[in-house]
Amino acid sequence: MNIVRYNETEAIRVSDTVQRRFLYTPNLMTVIVDFSEGPATEPDPFHSHPHEQTSYVAEGEVLFLMEGETPQHLATGDMVAIPAGKPHAIQLLTPTARLVDSFTPIREDFL
Repeated sequence: MNIVRYNETEAIRVSDTVQRRFLYTPNLMTVIVDFSEGPATEPDPFHSHPHEQTSYVAEGEVLFLMEGETPQHLATGDMVAIPAGKPHAIQLLTPTARLVDSFTPIREDFL
């Protein structure tokens, strides 16, 4: 059994304002992403990947943007599904936010 205890797991710093912790199996990855130093004046750059993704807003608020869609204000408790290959981005609306992202297949680039 794999267990990740948030307070006992070292975060991987992605940038000065983003860090993540994760757990994965051969086919599924869950990533806790912590954002800081908001609110942001502009969205992060759009990106895409060949993985299906769901995101759960565990804390804070973000503006979620997906190519071809109307931007959506997401708050604690909201979820969104992102198709594989679809360009998307967020803009941090609060000082901090925590997203819980799930990916299939796993994000080998995160390992």
